Amino acid sequence: MRHIDGRVAVDLRNILWCFNGLEITCDNGEKVRVAFALDCCDREAMGHVATTGGITTEDVQDLMVATVERRYEQVNRVPEPIERLTDNDSCYTARDTRAFARGIGLIPPKTPVSSPQSNGLVEAFVRTVKRDYVRVNPRPDAQSVIDQLLGRFAPYNEVHPHRASLYRSTREIIVQTCEALSGL
Repeated sequence: MRHIDGRVAVDLRNILWCFNGLEITCDNGEKVRVAFALDCCDREAMGHVATTGGITTEDVQDLMVATVERRYEQVNRVPEPIERLTDNDSCYTARDTRAFARGIGLIPPKTPVSSPQSNGLVEAFVRTVKRDYVRVNPRPDAQSVIDQLLGRFAPYNEVHPHRASLYRSTREIIVQTCEALSGL
């Protein structure tokens, strides 16, 4: 396990994942809360859960399972431990959530006390999703927004350029990473 000193970007996929959330306000005043998972290498939005209530520990556990399945198909544990960064919201820090995460191979990294190490990556994702996908699409009510979410994350993964990766999209990063690994 590596020591996180403020730099969250990693050079290989499936080393460090971050889990966090965002809130979307609908035109009718309803709020949709979304928890999501990103890979800190390729910035892929690997999964999300959405609700009009608060994000619960069960929601976070469902997100973890969906994320593992997206990367590894139908498995109940990752092949090698993966570090799991989260904020300090109770749904992520609850004893049940931490035990569940460890049970499927998602382990907390060693981080300095009071260090918001995943903020840059997460904040960039939230800013991009809100600016490029949420703001420009209709948001009449919560159910409409929830139904549209998957369609918002797909273009982010497929075509959105990332400044930190020389303006390559997540898909380009994944392809190049896989090609580099297969050439070893």
